[in-house]
Amino acid sequence: MKTDVRQSGQTLIKVLRYLRRYWFFLILSLIFAGVTVVLTLYVPVLTGQAVDLIVEAGQVDFEGVFAIGKRIAVLVAVTALAQWVMNVCNNKITYDVIRDIREEAFGRLQILPLKYMDSRNSGEIVSRVIADVDQFADGLLMGFTQLFTGVLTILGTLGFMFSINVWIALVVVLITPVSLVVASFIANRTYSMFHLQSETRGEQTALIDEMIGGQKVVQAFGYEDKAMERFDEINGRLEKYSLRAIFFSSITNPSTRFVNSLVYTGVGLTGALAAVSGRLTVGQLSCFLSYANQYTKPFNEISGVVTELQNALACASRIFELIEEEPQAEDDPDAVVLADVKGTVELSHVDFRYRPDVPLIQDLNLCVRPGKRVAIVGPTGCGKTTIINLLMRFYDVDDGKICVDGVPVRHAVRDSLRRSYGMVLQDTWLKAGTIRENIAYGRPEASMEEVTEAAKRAYAHSFIVRLPKGYDTVIAEDGGNISQGQKQLLCIARVMLCLPPMLILDEATSSIDTRTELKIQRAFAKMMEGRTSFIVAHRLSTIREADVILVMKDGKIIEQGRHEELLQKNGFYAKLYNSQFAV
Repeated sequence: MKTDVRQSGQTLIKVLRYLRRYWFFLILSLIFAGVTVVLTLYVPVLTGQAVDLIVEAGQVDFEGVFAIGKRIAVLVAVTALAQWVMNVCNNKITYDVIRDIREEAFGRLQILPLKYMDSRNSGEIVSRVIADVDQFADGLLMGFTQLFTGVLTILGTLGFMFSINVWIALVVVLITPVSLVVASFIANRTYSMFHLQSETRGEQTALIDEMIGGQKVVQAFGYEDKAMERFDEINGRLEKYSLRAIFFSSITNPSTRFVNSLVYTGVGLTGALAAVSGRLTVGQLSCFLSYANQYTKPFNEISGVVTELQNALACASRIFELIEEEPQAEDDPDAVVLADVKGTVELSHVDFRYRPDVPLIQDLNLCVRPGKRVAIVGPTGCGKTTIINLLMRFYDVDDGKICVDGVPVRHAVRDSLRRSYGMVLQDTWLKAGTIRENIAYGRPEASMEEVTEAAKRAYAHSFIVRLPKGYDTVIAEDGGNISQGQKQLLCIARVMLCLPPMLILDEATSSIDTRTELKIQRAFAKMMEGRTSFIVAHRLSTIREADVILVMKDGKIIEQGRHEELLQKNGFYAKLYNSQFAV
């Protein structure tokens, strides 16, 4: 419990740091909240004076009552205006803070190391940035709208009550701590419940995202029932945590209402006795009862606000966990910008492992001269794609070094390193937008003629012009409304447009028919002329023309040479190659 309270306090401090940027609107909101409260509390004083002008039948000062009525009308109008300005300020603060947090969270996602994404479900991350921030916004807005006015109303009513009658005001003060203790007791127990609720909601979002993304596979393998079982289990836990959170939050209001009723009763009894003894007029008693009602009302509102704030802080803590994740190491101050890259790549005594206890790449050495085509083959899990990750510096090596044109990649500007490579992966990725925008993803300034030429070289032009709007056809997220092969052609065209000095082709033609693959291979051959190229392939027939073939096993290069040389050795490569053509 102490840990939850400490965590909640730390999260609140972080929220206040964001609020500090908008101190002007915060002060303005407090000023207008004060104006709203003072004018609202002054109305009962005028009402009491009007009551005292009504002595008995036939003895009513109508002129005085009418004058007070006009003053009350003016005060109510000014109060409404002040409250409107206060709400505008609160909305400004809340949604600017939410904008800042979302921008910072999304910005952090851009600089987080790839291992963070690899180790977490994308749906859970989306839940933090979208759902949790929305929940936080609701709690923050309610806090500004009701917390300021509530606290000021409590202080204001106490001030007015003490100015009218000290003893009756003391009765109110003595009963008040009971309400505070009850609210605090319940609030301390709601934070952990709302935190569990928020985490489980993220887990549920992740599952839904996973099932929607793989719906075809789910149905193809008859996984629907199992998916429902997983969803029901998570949904059941979400129900349990939500009910507990709502239970604790729901008993706050009736508990404080009970205490507030004691306050009203105490004021009514002591006020009535004071009025009977002549120490209080009837108008003052009505004013006191009105204050007692206004004094207790904020406690009910604040108890609800506290509950919402606990939920908001629980959600905010998950957002701040993301924002405070360790980003990828920054470029060295003296990092070199790679320009006019020739394409010499050297790997010297490279060691790497994803998990500290599971070795993968061990003492890997390789030297690739400019313009050479290097094919990397081997069984699944041998480290082929890992080498690509290291070349692109998606991961840093644990030991050894990788150099491009003699410059260690650790001392090169990341952006310049990655722009030196053109990469086509087996897993295609397209953004929601037009065909043209997807091809020009790496060169948004490219002309239509350049985009069309790149598509022609990738053999994508023919299917693009058959689409309803050609290059202006809008495709769904990840290209959901075109075939897998067509998506891969667009990814190839994207690289064709940039034509960087080095290429990485990781099963780049895996989703293309054999006839088109032959054309693409010819296009690749032309594109690879004079460019250092790394080709990861399972279909060994596609790498016969490579200058050198690296055969990997268990993270090590066990054979290397040209296709014919490796076949003559009759080693591991020969077995792999012959197994693909065995009858």
